[in-house]
Amino acid sequence: MLNVHNLNYSSSRTLLFQRFSVIFMDVLFVYAVRECCKCIDGKKVGKELTEKPKFILSVLLLWNFGLLIVDHIHFQYNGFLFGLMLLSIARLFQKRHMEGAFLFAVLLHFKHIYLYVAPAYGVYLLRSYCFTANKPDGSIRWKSFSFVRVISLGLVVFLVSALSLGPFLALNQLPQVFSRLFPFKRGLCHAYWAPNFWALYNALDKVLSVIALYFLSLV
Repeated sequence: MLNVHNLNYSSSRTLLFQRFSVIFMDVLFVYAVRECCKCIDGKKVGKELTEKPKFILSVLLLWNFGLLIVDHIHFQYNGFLFGLMLLSIARLFQKRHMEGAFLFAVLLHFKHIYLYVAPAYGVYLLRSYCFTANKPDGSIRWKSFSFVRVISLGLVVFLVSALSLGPFLALNQLPQVFSRLFPFKRGLCHAYWAPNFWALYNALDKVLSVIALYFLSLV
């Protein structure tokens, strides 16, 4: 189906596969939005449909124009990935912590850009799942810490990682995988998507370059 000869190569079958697979994967995104909307308390709302939080959230998520453009033109399957993250968040709201941790671990191995969310997940699971009781004032009851739950969470992450990276480890290709996932040799900003640290780095670099040019012009 795919036989690349040059940059102008075109395959109608590949195009159809990408388009229909993106549409099919969007089913998960729609289901995840539905599950997230279930977690919203809509008791104190107005009578108008546009005043209902569930309706507002579903419209904001499902009619994300940027997401539609990226997925249905560039074929990056971000809707599918975003659906996994929303579904994992919904499971955490539903107190189904193990399922939420499993879904996030799967998401992380689909696209490592979600690694920056991992600390938030870790803190939340540690607080809401590994500590099984609170004091009357709402603070943590430290003696309620459950090592069994920590081990169970670690086991979920380990099994997902083993299934994902095991074949590469067996073929001695794990260093090659990590060099592709984190291409620091290309430079800090080359084709790197994380918008947090790198965006600040670029902004600071631009400001410093402007200041340097200004002072050089005075010399």
